[in-house]
Amino acid sequence: MALPRLRTVVLVSGAALLTRRALKRRIARSPLWPLPALPEPVSGHSKRRATAVRKLLITGRTEVADGVVQLRLEGPGLPPWSPGAHLDLVLPSGLVRQYSLCGDPADTGAYTVATRLVADGRGGSREVHEQLQEGLEVEVRGPRNRFPLTEAPGYVFVVGGIGITPVLPMVRALAASGAEWRLLYGGRSRASMPFLEEIEKLGADGDRVMVVAQDEAGHPDVAGALADVAPGTAVYCCGPEPLMAAATAALPGGCTLHLERFSAATGGTAGSDEGSEAFDVELRRSGRTVPVAAGQSVLAAVRAELPHVAYSCEQGFCGTCQQRVLEGEIDHRDELLTDDERGDSMLICVSRCRGGRLVLDL
Repeated sequence: MALPRLRTVVLVSGAALLTRRALKRRIARSPLWPLPALPEPVSGHSKRRATAVRKLLITGRTEVADGVVQLRLEGPGLPPWSPGAHLDLVLPSGLVRQYSLCGDPADTGAYTVATRLVADGRGGSREVHEQLQEGLEVEVRGPRNRFPLTEAPGYVFVVGGIGITPVLPMVRALAASGAEWRLLYGGRSRASMPFLEEIEKLGADGDRVMVVAQDEAGHPDVAGALADVAPGTAVYCCGPEPLMAAATAALPGGCTLHLERFSAATGGTAGSDEGSEAFDVELRRSGRTVPVAAGQSVLAAVRAELPHVAYSCEQGFCGTCQQRVLEGEIDHRDELLTDDERGDSMLICVSRCRGGRLVLDL
């Protein structure tokens, strides 16, 4: 009797082991098993951006202008980047802020960013200036590029202050290639304008650079700088909102305008409460449905269930909180997404739902 009983035990144990292995494989294919396996997540994993969080060592800290600090961040296996890209810095407090990469894309072992201290800002720049010191580690995400250098017969750059950071690698690349370019660079004073010496050297051949310090010559003449721009020219503008508004108003016909914002546009609809009715958001991957109140953002409602969801500006211009929408009609209220992106994604910090229900890839 002992042998048959032993054989039965062995067979049952073997079947249980095979079942456990099959179940583990099934769960690996779909974390929400027994629900059907979903395709690879898109939210937070756009092919155009790298979102993995990595820790980098601060190996250099330099004041490159009055109130402007440059940080060199080193680490192994850094993703490549192109001029116009930016990095998400996860600050010690948990705040996430975006800073343009202003170093050399060929330097594959480090990223370089610079930030101006904004005394009346939301605290991010002060934290960078006061807490991020050489020898510390900082978490980063990216890089991402929503301000790429496109092909064009010529280029004009209109820049204000710290807005030079995404433009500097572009100018370096164009100067090295022999392309046609010009730059209007404005700031409160020469001492406050980062990388001014390098910019003037890059533009020394052909008087390509016009520097306008407000304490010497007032505000830059944006309309005058764009008056004789040839059709087909790519115009890039980064700086305070009035500067970008002036570039938008003065853009000649046949030219393309590329803007990089450090804050939400004034007079825009981002974050508006107009038509803000309540609705439900299904988080498909998490198997949960959360209500979004009339005066509440989708971001706030989602983070109450999923605290790890990344965000930063909460004003619809940085793109950190972009999520894929699987079902439902989107009420877009951001200032960033392209028409193509608006088809199946949204910035959940400001955009809402036209109707009673959205389904997110979360």
